[in-house]
Amino acid sequence: MNRISVMKPWLGTAESEALAEVVASGWVAQGPRTAAFEEAFAQHQHVRHAVAASSCTTALQLALIVAGVKSGDDVVVPSFSFIATANAPTYLGARPVFADVESATGNVTADAVERVLTNKTTAIIAVDQGGMPLDLEPLRRMCDERGIALVEDAACAAGSTYMGAPVGGGADVSAWSFHPRKLLTTGEGGMLTTNNPDWASRARRLREHAMDVSAAERHGSTLAPQEHYGEVGYNFRMTDLQAAVGLVQLAKLDEMVQRRRELASRYRAAFHDVSGLRCAQDPEYGTSNFQSFWIEVLPEFRMDREHLLEKLAADEISARRGIMAAHQQQAYAGHSGISAPLPVTERLTANTLILPLYHELAEHEQDRVISSVLNAGGE
Repeated sequence: MNRISVMKPWLGTAESEALAEVVASGWVAQGPRTAAFEEAFAQHQHVRHAVAASSCTTALQLALIVAGVKSGDDVVVPSFSFIATANAPTYLGARPVFADVESATGNVTADAVERVLTNKTTAIIAVDQGGMPLDLEPLRRMCDERGIALVEDAACAAGSTYMGAPVGGGADVSAWSFHPRKLLTTGEGGMLTTNNPDWASRARRLREHAMDVSAAERHGSTLAPQEHYGEVGYNFRMTDLQAAVGLVQLAKLDEMVQRRRELASRYRAAFHDVSGLRCAQDPEYGTSNFQSFWIEVLPEFRMDREHLLEKLAADEISARRGIMAAHQQQAYAGHSGISAPLPVTERLTANTLILPLYHELAEHEQDRVISSVLNAGGE
């Protein structure tokens, strides 16, 4: 049997041709394609400004900087997330304070965040985990009442919706990932989005060493203007090679979301009556792009999560353990800022797994995955 991967990016001839055009143009660093990608992404996400970056992690770091987070501050984050969510405030000398998540979506709630707020909290990072939209409005109200910045880590969520609109627009600033595990990929790369023009302008400067003259302005002039550096910046730029791929991928995003939702529906239908399995599903306030399709393996199931992973692997099916708990990692042992129990986080981390789901997954391949899971449960 052929191995079924947990994820494959949907790349083809159109992306190859876009790359060839950039190479032929001679402008492969950050330039006109990047600007076009930013404009197109902002329009797709219904926000005013988009700033391309080298990764979601660097975009998240820029988001915290422009939101005013500084060394010594506390930033509330979910532990139930890839470790980059906690790393971004740590890079700035701020302390990640871990909040628990709700079972249904794996996302933080306003109640969970409120339990861990401190007098040093200046920002909250709320994550759309696995593409599952978070309930933003209660967080928005809480942040507005307290003067706290609301940052959305939408790394996985391009194509997900909240209250009928694309996710990300309701936060003060959001960060996005274009890693190959995501629907829309540029190989590596990320994006910051915001409706605040001053924050967008500063993020553009900071990603390019804080120069007051952009590379496009310098290279577009025969006599380049003298640049100045008003603060310490970073090299967080995206290349035009990446942006060219991103433009093609963005045009395919709606089709990718539709296909993933169809496949997710097939999984849910197959496992609906299986005792001991709980599937990810849309919350009442939004729709997921199903960047990941995860299931929770409950005690009633015949196998625990680890043995089910082994069974799938024996059937040449590559699944993955569910989302990590950052507070359990050595990197944050002893200085993580934990101030509340995290029982849901620890349960989901221990008992969830991610099943194969990608645009070109054939239904007969998905049926193999379904059969393997059902056989493991004795169905």
